[in-house]
Amino acid sequence: MNLLKYFLYLPFITLIACGHEQAAQPEEMAEPVTDVVSLTDAQMKTAGITLGTVSTQNMQQALMLNGVVDVPPQNTISVSFPIAAFLKSTSLLPGMHISKGETIAVMEDAVLIQMQQDYLVAKSKLNFATLDYKRQQSLNETKTTSDKVFQQASAEYETQRVLVMSLAEKLRLIGINPEKLSENSISRKVSIISPINGFVSKVHVNIGKYVQPSEVMFELINPDDLHASLTVFEKDIANVHPGQKVLVSFVDQPETKIPSTVFLVTRNLDENRSGIIHCHFDRQPAALKPGMFINAELTMKESSVTAVPEDAVVRYANKEYVFEQIAANQFRLIDIEAGVRVNGFVELKQPQHLLEGKKLIIANAYSALSKLKNVSEE
Repeated sequence: MNLLKYFLYLPFITLIACGHEQAAQPEEMAEPVTDVVSLTDAQMKTAGITLGTVSTQNMQQALMLNGVVDVPPQNTISVSFPIAAFLKSTSLLPGMHISKGETIAVMEDAVLIQMQQDYLVAKSKLNFATLDYKRQQSLNETKTTSDKVFQQASAEYETQRVLVMSLAEKLRLIGINPEKLSENSISRKVSIISPINGFVSKVHVNIGKYVQPSEVMFELINPDDLHASLTVFEKDIANVHPGQKVLVSFVDQPETKIPSTVFLVTRNLDENRSGIIHCHFDRQPAALKPGMFINAELTMKESSVTAVPEDAVVRYANKEYVFEQIAANQFRLIDIEAGVRVNGFVELKQPQHLLEGKKLIIANAYSALSKLKNVSEE
């Protein structure tokens, strides 16, 4: 008996559940059933609807772009040490300002002492080889010694001269001036000197670390050539050229416009079908920092376009429309492709030629759209 009741109630429960599921689904915004709306004279007057035609406007188009503050590769310095050594000391922190010629780190290792010793020993041997070469040269001119002895002295002199030159270059590579090196100035420490005026971007080491020659210890940035790197989509990049003016603004200060100029347009597109343009700041703000997000408005050339007032264009269901008059007080919704908006006008990309000379609602068009939606719902 209980099993029979279960099967009798099962369809009823299923119907209730389905009903709840259908009620829970949100209704989608439907397109208007009709694209024609009729208005009385009184309705048009109350709504302030005005009729007019398309017009030709001179518009200076602008592209709204975004990007970042960038640094050219030649202005980013990776600091390393040519030989393996211990980091004895450094006071650098990210963001710290540095000056050219300033000591930014001190390295220490026994191999530094050995390099200085090798140079001084080789230099001493070169002095002896030079004297012996000159002595053998004089003796050879008078045939007091054989040519073989003179050739051996000459070879020893050239060998030591090359050795001293190579060891001197190794010392210069680690920041030691060989001309000023003597047995009294041998040191186990070598200072690393900043090659630029700028600031510290990154610090990768700590005091006491044994640093390999391949390791980057610090990254320094020369801010003299910071520029705006902006993303432009494929459909617009053909209209961008060096010399065009750009107004750059920071994300947190949109009201401040920084005049800039395009100096380079990349020739390749990325996987997002966009390219990069580079712009120099006409005046570089003091607060400018690499990696900052920026917005920009790129000014295009002025051109004559077919346009309507902004009040003539309505947006509905993710599309834009205008209302064309097809009879007295009767209007049809026309799908359009809108372009740029400048000084209260909207460019009509299409179907601009089909609308030329036609009467359109050019003011308070949303009142007509509201009436059309009400008719569609009825």
